[in-house]
Amino acid sequence: METGFKYHLKSDHLRIKSKIWLEDDQGQTIFGFGLLLALDTIERAGSMNAAAKEMKMGYRSLWGKIKKAEDRIGKPLLMKQVGGPAGGRSDLTPFARDLIGKFQKLKKMVDQSADQIFHDVFDKE
Repeated sequence: METGFKYHLKSDHLRIKSKIWLEDDQGQTIFGFGLLLALDTIERAGSMNAAAKEMKMGYRSLWGKIKKAEDRIGKPLLMKQVGGPAGGRSDLTPFARDLIGKFQKLKKMVDQSADQIFHDVFDKE
């Protein structure tokens, strides 16, 4: 239905947002921002226990998230050192570091492409 009123949306008043994640061939999420945040927090905090506290989630819940991702990917994401006088420690595997780097690169490229498409659509009169 044409109203005769034409409203022009310009990109200087709007932004595009997108969210990406990786799925396996059965549609199961294997990597996204939740896991990225978890791995980043584990690396910074030095252990899953410290990361769980920082993220205000239970250790078992965080462990379950990591384990589910490892099972779906088929590779370990963490190297765990149990106990000791200073307590346990968790470090990212080289595979996890590579996955994080590629995911961040992909996100940046998707954002740049989405921004360009957005401007192409909304800045055309």
